[in-house]
Amino acid sequence: MTLAVLLLASSALPAQAATSRAKQRKLADTQMLFSKAMRWGDFEQAWGVVDPKVREQRPLSALELSRYQQVQVSGYSEIGSLGGADGVVVRLMEMRVVNRNTMAERTLRVRERWRWDDAAGQWWLLDGLPDPWQGQ
Repeated sequence: MTLAVLLLASSALPAQAATSRAKQRKLADTQMLFSKAMRWGDFEQAWGVVDPKVREQRPLSALELSRYQQVQVSGYSEIGSLGGADGVVVRLMEMRVVNRNTMAERTLRVRERWRWDDAAGQWWLLDGLPDPWQGQ
């Protein structure tokens, strides 16, 4: 009986590891999609990766979207990332933006929090879009 339990338990570990690897791959793919959308100024596509609950609570208005069109993202690169005990992954980013009116470039630090949604099989960004006007 103990041998059967040990065999069953040991066979579950590779499946769990494979699931974890698949989730990590999905996270990397989702973060790459988000980063590309940010770099290309495709804020509507980037908005699609934001947690649906956040989108519902704080919808992106046409005015807010037009404000994003006033900046050109000249860089969006990862500084580092770490996993939290609650399953939320935190990624620190450096965002460089150029104000299209003044042509002045600023460098910002952005903290992204990502959560896994088992039902959707998707990672979601919990913080909404980065604020290019922070600290102004």
